[in-house]
Amino acid sequence: MAEYQTIRIEKRGAADWLTLDRPDAMNAINTHMVGELADYFGRLVHDRSVRVVVMRGAGRAFCAGLDIKEAAGRQAEEIPFGGGFGFQGYLADVYVKMRRCPQPIVSLIHGAACGGGFAFVLASDIRIAGESARMNAAFIKLGLSGCDMGVSYFLPRLVGLSVASELIMTGRFIDAKRSLATGLVSDVVADELLEEAGTAMARDLLAASPKGLRLTKEGINLAVDAPGLEAAMAIENRNQLLSAASPNFAEGMRAFLEKRAPDYIAD
Repeated sequence: MAEYQTIRIEKRGAADWLTLDRPDAMNAINTHMVGELADYFGRLVHDRSVRVVVMRGAGRAFCAGLDIKEAAGRQAEEIPFGGGFGFQGYLADVYVKMRRCPQPIVSLIHGAACGGGFAFVLASDIRIAGESARMNAAFIKLGLSGCDMGVSYFLPRLVGLSVASELIMTGRFIDAKRSLATGLVSDVVADELLEEAGTAMARDLLAASPKGLRLTKEGINLAVDAPGLEAAMAIENRNQLLSAASPNFAEGMRAFLEKRAPDYIAD
């Protein structure tokens, strides 16, 4: 595990707890954080010891978005990658890596989740909000297009086109109560219960077979963009055959019949 300065990784069995760790800046995204997140999520693609990621923010916010002060003084030569788009492409690639990694990502949101921080929430697979959560697509408030960091892709798929257009075009905040009502988050709990909720969610996810969980994330992501029912079913059929070839399928069947928890092996 690399030594990070802007994020913390805590190992809890097969779950990684990733904490954005710039609390004095409300976990605002700077160049260093982008590099560390890109490194972490990039490594996960080939790391089968990690099966679930729980993502949260230190201090009083999840993530306030871009560190505007740092951005104002940033030099182009400070950005090592970006596919020709400089910092824009450098940060955008983090969200691609989040979707590409086979581990489900659970975001625990409290306080502000703005701009790029909101995009971290949207790029996750499961979202649980604390009662203090306030999220917005802040980009349009800065004189930019409201479509940035994958928000125009993720948000309509989560809440529908009308609500997504409202939030993206106005930069309005959405609170925890409305987030639950629109399907943006799975649950809302008191802030002090977020860790408990994240622990319970991780436990339920880890109850699946390792390969079954990886293939399920892949299947959902592909089905969302599938051109039709037949394409989605083709992925399902392929993934079920891959899962059935594992010894964990027989163990899962035995455990079900014997009314016990399965004892899965790494696969």
